[in-house]
Amino acid sequence: MPTWLTAADARTGRLARLAEGARHIFGFALGVALPPLCAACREPVGGEGLCAACWSKLSFIAPPYCARLGIPFPLDPGPDTLSMEAIADPPVYHRARAAVRFDDIARTLVHGLKYGDRLDLAPMMGRWMANAGRELTAEADLLVPVPLHWRRQWARRFNQSALLADVVAKVSGTANGPRVCHRALKRVKATAQQVGLARSERALNVQGAFRVPAAARAELAGRRVVLVDDVLTSGATIEACTRALMRAGAASVDVLVFARVVAPARVPI
Repeated sequence: MPTWLTAADARTGRLARLAEGARHIFGFALGVALPPLCAACREPVGGEGLCAACWSKLSFIAPPYCARLGIPFPLDPGPDTLSMEAIADPPVYHRARAAVRFDDIARTLVHGLKYGDRLDLAPMMGRWMANAGRELTAEADLLVPVPLHWRRQWARRFNQSALLADVVAKVSGTANGPRVCHRALKRVKATAQQVGLARSERALNVQGAFRVPAAARAELAGRRVVLVDDVLTSGATIEACTRALMRAGAASVDVLVFARVVAPARVPI
């Protein structure tokens, strides 16, 4: 033992090594007693994530897709092509991207995070979102999560969109990357659940529901924003948020979600 080490230093070193060994043993025992489970079906898996059966059912969205809405094309029509939906009814936001289609497995993950307190799902879902939205985050100044009304957030204890935005920022962030602005939007109207409402009813339900606080206007002015949410269905909530951000002076608003509803593909005969 070097002369400058005291007996106390030596004992501290031995205790640290014993503690490290105990952590390894405990981790191994915990892994044997509680093996990793599939994030969707909860069957044991060899590592983190989904089992092979659930993975095969998950439908990731990849090019070719509509340059504006991000909905997939059955065939490749060429770069920067817009879908008929984007031409007939252009959204108020600039571009939208989603990681996966909103199918049975995606629904299980979204509901697990949102209603089942499965906060452990946020890192995996956020990583997939960051990959799907790379072109958006590369140009963005701010990530803005869709807010919950304070009563709903108090009951739920967290905002799933904010959790996902934090993961996206961490995964895609660089020294000059976008940061999350949690105070940019406020939900000032306690709206009814959108589930089960028609498209026109959804739009009416969220009309006037979002506002940019005066304290956040200077932070938004001239900024390129990516609005983050868990699911995009009719787009009523996203469009209401976009209008509020644009009125507050945002230069542009893109949208990044985990899952979006996609109509069944229609392949021309």
